[in-house]
Amino acid sequence: MDRQTLSDLAHADHPIAAPVSDVIVLDLLDRAIRRPDAHVLDLGCGEGAWLLRAVQAHEGVTATGVDISSAGFDRTLAEAARLGVGDRLDLVQQDVAEYRSPRKADVVLSIGAAYAFGELLPALAAARSHLAEDGVVLLGDCFWEREPDPAVRAELEDGPQKYVDLATMVARVVADGWTPVYGHVSTLAEWDDYQWSWTGSLAAWALDHPDHPDREQALTTSAAHRDSWLNGYRGVLGFVTLVLRPTP
Repeated sequence: MDRQTLSDLAHADHPIAAPVSDVIVLDLLDRAIRRPDAHVLDLGCGEGAWLLRAVQAHEGVTATGVDISSAGFDRTLAEAARLGVGDRLDLVQQDVAEYRSPRKADVVLSIGAAYAFGELLPALAAARSHLAEDGVVLLGDCFWEREPDPAVRAELEDGPQKYVDLATMVARVVADGWTPVYGHVSTLAEWDDYQWSWTGSLAAWALDHPDHPDREQALTTSAAHRDSWLNGYRGVLGFVTLVLRPTP
């Protein structure tokens, strides 16, 4: 089973794909969407859960989501059609680093997707390139709540993206030409809900499909993720979602 399929199964019960509650998602979208006819672009949209909530809660808003995987797209588009908002939501399967929008967006989302650009600041540069004048960026990413032990750091920083503490992260964002107008730091309860949902959804799928050839892989991945979280980065890795406006 490939990584994208595993991720889709793991997020079945928590499609937000970040340690953020539904109530906070709606609040963040309300703060970011400043025009009744705003166009919202999500770079690394997953199945498009944030955008579905945006068009459902804001009549007149249109939205486009881009992700390298189309896993979950059909499910989200079907739900959008059922809710009567399907004509305002478009999902595109493409590498976000290569995507070129035909129109500028009033709001650009990058939630837990900075790795697709390598690092946080390149992700912000990409967001800026798609952003309309006086637009808003909704940026979500991890940071270190407290200094991790070397093993945890090595496990979670095995790619190009490296994490810093929250103050350093915000300072880098400000130095890059952005002004935070709001921020939400995910609570431990939000993290726990997200992680239990991630590991539980994947394990439940495996238990419900005893004859599937990928059953053992799913169970093993769920158990390894749960162990890494509970015995490694729980309370150590944080997540913040920032509402950003370009600094004049």
